[in-house]
Amino acid sequence: MDVLGSRIIIAAFDGWNDAGEAASGAIATLRAMTEYDLVHSVDPELYFDYQYTRPSTRLDAEGRRGLTWPEAGLWRPRSPGEGPELWLLTGSEPARAWQAFASEFIDVALRDDVTGLITLGAMLSDVPHTRPISIFASSEDPAAREAYGLERSTYEGSVGILSVFDHYAENAGIPTASLWASVPHYVATATPSPKVTLALLDRLEELTGVDVPRDQLRTEATTWEASIDAAAAEDEDMAEYIRQLERTRDTWDSPEASGDAIAQAFERYLRRRGDGPGDLKR
Repeated sequence: MDVLGSRIIIAAFDGWNDAGEAASGAIATLRAMTEYDLVHSVDPELYFDYQYTRPSTRLDAEGRRGLTWPEAGLWRPRSPGEGPELWLLTGSEPARAWQAFASEFIDVALRDDVTGLITLGAMLSDVPHTRPISIFASSEDPAAREAYGLERSTYEGSVGILSVFDHYAENAGIPTASLWASVPHYVATATPSPKVTLALLDRLEELTGVDVPRDQLRTEATTWEASIDAAAAEDEDMAEYIRQLERTRDTWDSPEASGDAIAQAFERYLRRRGDGPGDLKR
């Protein structure tokens, strides 16, 4: 059952939702696959706080100075290949008027017969870089959960912009799925995090069936992991901490660990973070 349909928006935003630049990295990889045309962009005056997301200045090839403002836009592939069309919704996370921001894009999606929405995010977590990256995949749509083996979030609390998009899309009749990756928090400064981006794209391919070329990303992920191994080899405290995380992860992955126990541990971690579950779960 192809619940998400043939025209799917993949959404990710810079900022809080994008630990290790993993979600924006996934969008960048998708952008590199083919040429895209801009379908819709928002007026930055309506949604961005320039003290928080500042414009930048740069010189063009002729030495003239210009300003680049924060932006968010919806892009469609110019020449779609086989399988579903992956449209891209990306840019800076807005600072205000989230309801209007989400509604503006959902209206465009309905106008252009978009059939599904997948939101991508990444959060800092107590996980080891040496193990497979955890992806929490959920949906509020019962048919999507059944078709793709997704979970339903039981979180109640504050939310972020990705959850707002999920909510507005579902209310408009557009099925959604949400993919969140766990980024080892002790490598927060080692951005980007290609291993995390790779994990998001692997899961995205499982959902959509669209093959995303990522050989270069696999090489970068191996190099990234090796660089952290080298840093840990020179810091015994860091190495011991990683070993503790590995033991915890291996316990979670053991055959004796029940799905309920893992889910409960994950919920406890999110609530301990305070701000974490808002964007990860509704």
